[in-house]
Amino acid sequence: MTDPPQSLPTPEAGGFWRQLRAALGGAEFDYTRGSLSRAVWLLAAPMVLEMVMESTFAIVDVYFVAQLGEDAVAAVGLTEAMLTLVYALGIGLAVAATALVARRIGEKNPQGAVRAATSALALGVVIGVVIGVPAAVFPHELLELMDASPRVVEAGSGYTRWILGCNVVVMLLHLGNGVLRGAGDAALAMKTLALANGVNIVLDPLLIFGWGPIPALGLEGAAIATVIGRSLGVAFQCWALRGGVGRLALRGPAFRVEPTIVRELLRLSAGTVGQFLIATSSWVLLMRIVAPFGEAALAGYTIAIRIVVFAFMPAWGLSNAAATLVGQNLGAGQPDRAERSVWLTGFYTMGFLALVTVVFLALAPQLVGIFTTDPEVARIGVEALRTLSYGYVFYAWGMATVQGFNGAGDTRTPTWIHFVAFWLVEIPLAWLLAKHFEWGPSGVFWSVCLSESLLAVIAVLMFRRGDWKRARVAADVAGH
Repeated sequence: MTDPPQSLPTPEAGGFWRQLRAALGGAEFDYTRGSLSRAVWLLAAPMVLEMVMESTFAIVDVYFVAQLGEDAVAAVGLTEAMLTLVYALGIGLAVAATALVARRIGEKNPQGAVRAATSALALGVVIGVVIGVPAAVFPHELLELMDASPRVVEAGSGYTRWILGCNVVVMLLHLGNGVLRGAGDAALAMKTLALANGVNIVLDPLLIFGWGPIPALGLEGAAIATVIGRSLGVAFQCWALRGGVGRLALRGPAFRVEPTIVRELLRLSAGTVGQFLIATSSWVLLMRIVAPFGEAALAGYTIAIRIVVFAFMPAWGLSNAAATLVGQNLGAGQPDRAERSVWLTGFYTMGFLALVTVVFLALAPQLVGIFTTDPEVARIGVEALRTLSYGYVFYAWGMATVQGFNGAGDTRTPTWIHFVAFWLVEIPLAWLLAKHFEWGPSGVFWSVCLSESLLAVIAVLMFRRGDWKRARVAADVAGH
């Protein structure tokens, strides 16, 4: 019997830079053989670039919005906290879509891949509309539910209406890129985000501050710029997928929605969505705990989190490589190599985040100062940035081991770990420190640092037990 992976190049068969360029272009490699170190970097490179481009939306928006004042930044922070629930659904479904499309492509069944992709995108539209309609109708009520002050509600309702009401483009952006990655068109996925980000960067200052005949729309202009950028990214995806620019053409008799595939998508995504929903819903509650301490607290925390997220994207790309390596090597009957890949990925991620820690501790005032000149907002932002950074080297191991579980097909274990760390520790601890012990926003910052570190300790201890090595369902999830 012929071993299909043997026809693929190994991560050590050739020059590194040549292989890196090939990986960024969507080339495939046999990650069950060859150098594990090189495998991590070849897998991580396209993921890192894609995630950096995704996080650019947040960092660009807060840079321009900060010039409108702390009320505007606070509104963006509260809206973004609610939008993370949409991200959880979009990313979880995208993982499932990637897995299904990749499996059909691997089976030489392009029509099956078309049906899987079509069903995934249709599901995204339905979910986006169901969430978007009430969000567009009740933006004031949503901000009030987040305990926003009347000033923030007044300043941010238009922004919230556009961002949450048009969340369908967020869903489709994630799902479309998931389909493209599953088909092996990683380069097209990166071009999608590059286009969306480029448009957003150009339109943000034009629509916020106005220029010539273009009126100044303020905070609402930032939302419109983001929605237009993401929509053009989705339009590019549709053009590429419908036109067959890549390896998949969504047309013909197979271009239809199948209920059985929709159910399979929901089943496959349940574990990943559960993990993200637990994490993102805790983020929503943390923002609500911060909200009563005023606009300056919300603005400072929002700026710090945007900087953290931007800096963390390369780390997420690195840790995601562990999922693919674990899945493929378990499938190849090499559990020891799968385990080594997680420890190696964790080591690289720790090294990167240790460097980030040094930068944040040393340059926090300068980094926050890029986004605000308000002394109180800056003070809170600097404190948040430094406090959160104390646990970064722990977070690295939590990220790598959690992705190791996911790659093995064991999504239940990391879901419970997230539940314990975020719902049983982080949220109660944030409330106790901020309210009962009167630490204010500092209590929230420390609760995040401590709970994320606890998550890492629990994840590493459970990963070392090795039960995940007996999880033989990696085929459905290794695609992410």
